[in-house]
Amino acid sequence: MNIRILILNGPNLNLLGTREPQVYGNTTFEVFLFTLKTTYPNVDFTYVQTNVEGELINALHNAINSVDAVLINPGGYSHTSVSIADAISAISIPVLEIHISNIHAREDYRHNTVTGSKCIGVISGLGLKGYALGVEYLLNLES
Repeated sequence: MNIRILILNGPNLNLLGTREPQVYGNTTFEVFLFTLKTTYPNVDFTYVQTNVEGELINALHNAINSVDAVLINPGGYSHTSVSIADAISAISIPVLEIHISNIHAREDYRHNTVTGSKCIGVISGLGLKGYALGVEYLLNLES
């Protein structure tokens, strides 16, 4: 049976490939997602990107009966959103937080992740490869 993973990206991640390429790289997430799907044919990926906090919460709620695990990059909401943290706590499936940049090497307010404290772990600073490492972790978790 294939594992079903929701990749949930938050604000401004729709601009990957053009936004601050020195921080986030030159690859769009759609191109990278194709690579993930090719690398992990045994994974059924669902991808949602939204700039709206409530839509992130709704996607987490909807994940309950539709996927086995979630990779979430809440973007800037990771530092501020108690509501997204509560939504992560409210669901019983594993949620792993991903950050493309090293949040600990950036501005002080980015060092704390409210949402990450509710996740099974946080991967930060490894670029888009952090998502692939997250998939590897989740595959081993399911074994």
